[in-house]
Amino acid sequence: MRSSHRLWRRGFAVRYAWLGPALLSLVATVAPSAQSGAPGGPGGAVTFAKDIVPILQRSCQQCHRPDGGGPMSLITYEDARPFARAMKTKTGLGPRAGVMPPWFVEKNIGIQKFKYDPSLSEEEIGKIAKWADSGAPLGNPADMPPAKNFGSDDVAWTLGEPDLVVRSPEVTVPAIGPDRWGSIGLVPTGLTEDRYVSSVEVREVNDIPKDAGTKTVGGRYVFHHMTYSSSRQGDASVGAPAEGGSSSWPIHEVGRNADVFPPEAGRLLAANSALDLSAGHLHSNGRETKAHLEFGFKFFPQGYKPLYRRASLSLGNGNDIDVKPNQANQELHAYATLQENTKIIAFEPHLHAPGVRMCLEAIWGMNIQQLNCVGYDHNWVKQYLYSDDAAPLLPKGTIVHLIGFLDTTAANKNPADPRNWAGGGRRSVANMFIDLGYSVSLTDEQFQTEMAKRRENMKNRNDYDIGCPLCWAPPTQPQPSTGGQGGNQ
Repeated sequence: MRSSHRLWRRGFAVRYAWLGPALLSLVATVAPSAQSGAPGGPGGAVTFAKDIVPILQRSCQQCHRPDGGGPMSLITYEDARPFARAMKTKTGLGPRAGVMPPWFVEKNIGIQKFKYDPSLSEEEIGKIAKWADSGAPLGNPADMPPAKNFGSDDVAWTLGEPDLVVRSPEVTVPAIGPDRWGSIGLVPTGLTEDRYVSSVEVREVNDIPKDAGTKTVGGRYVFHHMTYSSSRQGDASVGAPAEGGSSSWPIHEVGRNADVFPPEAGRLLAANSALDLSAGHLHSNGRETKAHLEFGFKFFPQGYKPLYRRASLSLGNGNDIDVKPNQANQELHAYATLQENTKIIAFEPHLHAPGVRMCLEAIWGMNIQQLNCVGYDHNWVKQYLYSDDAAPLLPKGTIVHLIGFLDTTAANKNPADPRNWAGGGRRSVANMFIDLGYSVSLTDEQFQTEMAKRRENMKNRNDYDIGCPLCWAPPTQPQPSTGGQGGNQ
């Protein structure tokens, strides 16, 4: 058994070839002229006005603007021109820590359709490299698209103005001190009727100066993450939750994108409810900081009811974490067998500072479907929301396998001190290994309906839907009636 497992792991490593995207990005950066079919290829100049501004507006300016969270503005030519070489370097790093924009999905493995994907194509990476290498020309100002209006709020809502904003208590975190992990209390929502939530976005508001330099992980923030739930409150004098109306919510983490729930699976925020901010991880950043969180909820229309319920899938391993000092290519593994038909809505790798990569795969019968591999950066904790027509659609009995990759050598800049062994724990100097994504469960009938939708998108019987191991199979046929009153009941 051990020998077979070693052979399987060797094959697993060969199949992933995880340096591939980084090398491809490097080739695109060093020799973008090879992309002869791309605009700006041989015979065509790449200019800021025509080629670069559209890329920046779509994927960069949300943070890189005068009032944004990025360290420099990339709005105007005068803003961006001094950083042309840095833009080439950062966009060409591949799907790993430090790449800009911070999106770490490896594009040669697995599912590639996600909601709100800001990543750059190889063609766009090549354009930025060629622009930098050719002296970063402005081009014709008439080619410039209209400027985007971001307002003046450095923590503007990325999904637009919420229907309800709930504010946490303010905390003061000292300039230097140990991590704090615990509750910061109950916060009433003020709702007078039950509402189902279509999206939730959490933002930190603090008094850190916009031009302040930072040296720590998450240095522009003091909330590394917040685990929270909501429940209907009973007697206000007692504070006990009433029956029903409880919901858990996706975790907030530094650098994390907003949550958008599918139309079939909104979450309940009950009338007379409160947010229970039960597990906040606070860390010092070298400056005494006052901060609070704001929870922005958008609702489905009144009268909406969800079709699917949340799945019970929980994937990770906090018991056997064994992180050795000064060693690359360390692996962690966790498995779960699905007890119900499951549609995975989001994949969210969660490691700590030594983490550099995480992979998710589904094992069905003799088939191994490599759903995704993504880089990991403890400075930018991202979740990946699958497009509705590409989300993993897995039958009961599927084995879901999670693999974490860690690096405690000098090549990984995130660990504060990689010289010591470390196990599991809540602080960033300890380690976690969890998929914090979420899923919905489907009845057999719902599962067949979902697969029928997916089959309609398949061009022919040779098409293959990664993440739906039964979509290639013929649809099930209804059982013929035996006739008469004496048939099977």
